[in-house]
Amino acid sequence: MDDPIFPQGRMVGFEALDDAEPAVEAPLKVRKNPRPAAAPVAQAAFPFSAIVGQEETKLALLIAAIDPAIGGVLIFGDRGTGKSTAVRALAALLPPMRVVAGCRYGCDPDGDPANCTDDCPSRTSKISVKSVPVPVVDLPLGATEDRVVGALDLERALAHGVKSFEPGLLARAHRGFLYIDEVNLLEDHLVDLLLDVAASGQNVVEREGLSIRHPARFVLVGTGNPEEGELRPQLLDRFGLSVEVRTPGNLADRINVVRRRDAFERDRTRFMEEWSRAERKIRRSILAARALLPMVSVPDPVLEQAVKLCVALGTDGLRGELTLLRAARAAASLDGRIEVGTADLKQVAPAALRHRLRRNPLDEAGSTVRVDRAIAELFGE
Repeated sequence: MDDPIFPQGRMVGFEALDDAEPAVEAPLKVRKNPRPAAAPVAQAAFPFSAIVGQEETKLALLIAAIDPAIGGVLIFGDRGTGKSTAVRALAALLPPMRVVAGCRYGCDPDGDPANCTDDCPSRTSKISVKSVPVPVVDLPLGATEDRVVGALDLERALAHGVKSFEPGLLARAHRGFLYIDEVNLLEDHLVDLLLDVAASGQNVVEREGLSIRHPARFVLVGTGNPEEGELRPQLLDRFGLSVEVRTPGNLADRINVVRRRDAFERDRTRFMEEWSRAERKIRRSILAARALLPMVSVPDPVLEQAVKLCVALGTDGLRGELTLLRAARAAASLDGRIEVGTADLKQVAPAALRHRLRRNPLDEAGSTVRVDRAIAELFGE
């Protein structure tokens, strides 16, 4: 079974969801009252299985956890609909991964040592291996470029006169998730950095006499409110799946949301215990799906249907077809099947294609409506 993709974070098990920085970063030496240590994820994160509704969001996140090649998940929706809650819940749910002990980048012990840096212990003949939680690293909107890509370790340089690289958030996100809340408000220079790294899978730092190249492969997860602005097309295209979250309109669902959230906040330990069995079941399903994924096939008729759907929608390039097939494979493996069917395509098509459509001035329907309409015309309803 392939090792999970994800490095370490600050939350017991995860590096970043509690790694939130202030909007404007300040040097550590001026922080007189450092923030207390974060609570363990098991106590702090709302259970993934207890989330009411949001079926498309939960499926997209599970698909990204099963197959990182999907390219990430974009979650857009109304305020207060639990977008961040779903991401944090997945972080607490993921099984641990194996890493090379002592490697600052969490390299895969079963991977090619040449893919890591020269100082990685995997370059030696004998290495030790340990299991660590999958990291979910939070990228604050106000983060500086040095904080994101890494920079010279000034303390070591001043104290010992040695040029040493201090890894940034991208390094810690290697083989994990990089989470950006309010992603549509991210500054352009950080967007440019993410595009470069997402395309190459490596972070290159050339500054202050340093020349560093290290692996940085991660699943990009972004959440945002569409009322606050749109994403740059280049960044939008890097997300494999895009889901929409709406405020529940069903009275029973709204009652369930409020009831479960209230119970969680009143007694988190008890609530987590009540949902622990369901959480273990989902974790086992993720592991089983990862093992089954390489064996899942796509019959030619299903492949033809996927291409016809993309042609009917006029998607740019071929990334839509590739993402659609990968997502359908992951969905089939999650269901315990080794062959993709039409139902899998229909299930994942809106998330895989809605953000890849060109604007049509003659069609005022939203992208989701256009995808649903094309599915109905092609597959029949």
